[in-house]
Amino acid sequence: MNIDNLEKVLATEPKYRLTQAKEAVLKNFISNWAEATFFTKELRDKLNKECPLEINSDVLVSKKEDSVKARITLHDGLQTETVLMRHEDGRNTVCVSSQVGCPLGCLFCATGKMGLKRSLTTNEIIEQVIFFNRYLKKIIPSEVEGLFHGVTNVTFMGMGEPFLNYNNVLDAVRIFNDYKYFNIGVRSISISTAGIIEGIEKLSNEKLHVNLAISLHAPNDKLRSELMPIDKKYPLPKVLKAVDEYIKKTNRKVMFEYVLIKDVNDLPENARELATIMNKKLYFVNLILYNDTGIYEASTTQRVKEFRDILEKLKIRYTQRYRFGDDISAACGQFKTT
Repeated sequence: MNIDNLEKVLATEPKYRLTQAKEAVLKNFISNWAEATFFTKELRDKLNKECPLEINSDVLVSKKEDSVKARITLHDGLQTETVLMRHEDGRNTVCVSSQVGCPLGCLFCATGKMGLKRSLTTNEIIEQVIFFNRYLKKIIPSEVEGLFHGVTNVTFMGMGEPFLNYNNVLDAVRIFNDYKYFNIGVRSISISTAGIIEGIEKLSNEKLHVNLAISLHAPNDKLRSELMPIDKKYPLPKVLKAVDEYIKKTNRKVMFEYVLIKDVNDLPENARELATIMNKKLYFVNLILYNDTGIYEASTTQRVKEFRDILEKLKIRYTQRYRFGDDISAACGQFKTT
């Protein structure tokens, strides 16, 4: 798909034509300009040639059919991955990527092994959500087509570090939130960072109060720097200070993601130490079961229970993420392309 030249192609047309074109792509999710019957055939042909809407992708569906992974091939041959998670309560969440690969090299993450190829453009980010809105339109029975709500939530938790592509990510957020297009509530959009302090500070000054998540994964700098090299540049005390400043400005809750890895960060002493730094009103912990990336092992059921019991006893607010898509390598930390 390439809509970068849309304004240029429609420059000689009346202004309302651009509005119609954007609504067709970003609201009605057409996959071919032939569907835009309000345009002349000549204009539709021109748009198909100069602003093609086809998304080149391979799709995998999980056995439970609650998650779908798309590997999208971009104009330069590079690939990125995105996942649709279908919840029992009717929500449809898309986990989007902000970069091809990632420069941070977190040891438990398959994306980190790729290194960084490049950052995604705004249109390449929104293309991922367009793809799944088209997908959902196809699988919803025609008799309830009028009830189609499509993608309801977006999380920037796919490939890449969103705050290293800050401007394009925030531009995409604004388009997702725009009532004229995707109309996704700002509180249904989440951005996860490994702790890029400048990004946290910038986000605190935005009028868009999206959800902020911090990839934590360890309760101290020694262990965290072993798992996440970025900790050497952005140590935990400085990250937490930036988060506290963010909370002061926004009064928004912040989620701390913690992947449980067997015999690495899931010991009782890790839970107790985690509790000492998470004991704040607007902090809450999201426990995630490690998904196989070929290095570590997931915590046992018993160890997870013990970890949770300690947090509960010490009155730490936490949730445990439901595991989506691990059978199609679409779960947290498993995104990887060649």
